[in-house]
Amino acid sequence: MLEDPKAAKVRGVAKLVKKDARLETGLFLLEGPQGFREALDRPKLILEAFATEEALARHPELFTKAKNARVDVKLVIESVLAALSDTNTPQGVVAVCHQFDVSLDDVIASKPKLIALLSQIRDPGNAGTVLRAADAAGADAVIFSSGSVDIYNPKVVRSTTGSMFHLPFVVDVEIASVVEALKAAGIQILAADSSGVELPSLSSELAKPTAWLFGNEAWGFEPEVLALADKTVAVPIYGAAESLNLATAASVCLYSSAFAQNATTS
Repeated sequence: MLEDPKAAKVRGVAKLVKKDARLETGLFLLEGPQGFREALDRPKLILEAFATEEALARHPELFTKAKNARVDVKLVIESVLAALSDTNTPQGVVAVCHQFDVSLDDVIASKPKLIALLSQIRDPGNAGTVLRAADAAGADAVIFSSGSVDIYNPKVVRSTTGSMFHLPFVVDVEIASVVEALKAAGIQILAADSSGVELPSLSSELAKPTAWLFGNEAWGFEPEVLALADKTVAVPIYGAAESLNLATAASVCLYSSAFAQNATTS
């Protein structure tokens, strides 16, 4: 059992909360039982894990699954787990995982029908929640542009609640080149922006292979990025709210396409 929060092993793992350490090692931290549960379906991604005795007692089936998957789980005391965690209230388990983003070519080769394309999304919670919504809507991939938050940021990882293990994602790509490649593959680009046509007016267009383009939380799209889209689409507001936050609007857009695409295949 690890009992010293200042041990070299602990300090080495804790460094992964920093982007530079993640870039150098190709590893990232995964916190919490839900994310760990999803990761165990891809056990080769897990380098090692750390858990408290309380967590083992609370989630016995989870650690039985880890044992069966031959994932090394080291027992630690609470103070050690706190040193490894990026949260004020650790959830009892932290895993070190290999990064596993894919290339844009891999995504296009899979003949996707629905993609979330994030342009300079900076908020970790928004990024993770959009990925989670894309997973729930049955999207085929999520693409993060250069200038977006690091998907391996612990806050992003937590906010995906394990969905990052369910669908491929691409990171650090230039928007113009992505759009060009997607269009060449027959995928329309719809930009979600309040200046566009209202979403309900699209009807059958939503059934086409689509990449939804979402802009920065604060300033939206730069004009040259918005100009890349085939069409600009607005989520109408029928009540008194001033606006929708990014993650909510993205969920509406992705599900609108999912409804249309699944209706044509059922």
